[in-house]
Amino acid sequence: MAPIKKKSIFNAKDLIAYFLVAGTGAVIQLVSSSLIQDWFDISWSASIVPSYMVGFVVGFILTKLFAFDARKSNQTRREMIKFFMVALVSLAVTQIFTVGSFKLATEVLGFEIYKLKLPFSRKEVNVTEMGSYLTGMGFSFVSNYILHKTFTFKSTGFYNRLKVLIS
Repeated sequence: MAPIKKKSIFNAKDLIAYFLVAGTGAVIQLVSSSLIQDWFDISWSASIVPSYMVGFVVGFILTKLFAFDARKSNQTRREMIKFFMVALVSLAVTQIFTVGSFKLATEVLGFEIYKLKLPFSRKEVNVTEMGSYLTGMGFSFVSNYILHKTFTFKSTGFYNRLKVLIS
């Protein structure tokens, strides 16, 4: 009898697939953040929550289909509830590290706000805010990967206990 191999949390196949899926979600989130700022005339920090919600739907579908090989699990409702719970944690991580890194850079370290005009466009990008946003998304990526791998797309018994509690 062969020994049972325990799957590592950070196996290359899942990590690469999740990176591609999360990268797609990050692009969607950044583009929607920019559009939300322009359309509704709100600040970049106020656009984090609505742009995160736009990326949430796309993120669930792509993560389920491609990242953790959960496409045929027949537990979509369960995974959706757990995905939403992880998304709330991730949203908090994104918000805290985005705003925190911006304040660290500008108020504590005294970095100037750097802006760049996109070529062939009237759009001006605040590079300092963008860097802070990417920092927040990076921290969110790590927490999301670990939580989705060990909680969302894994049978933990949590959903069944939650169902009994709600009933």
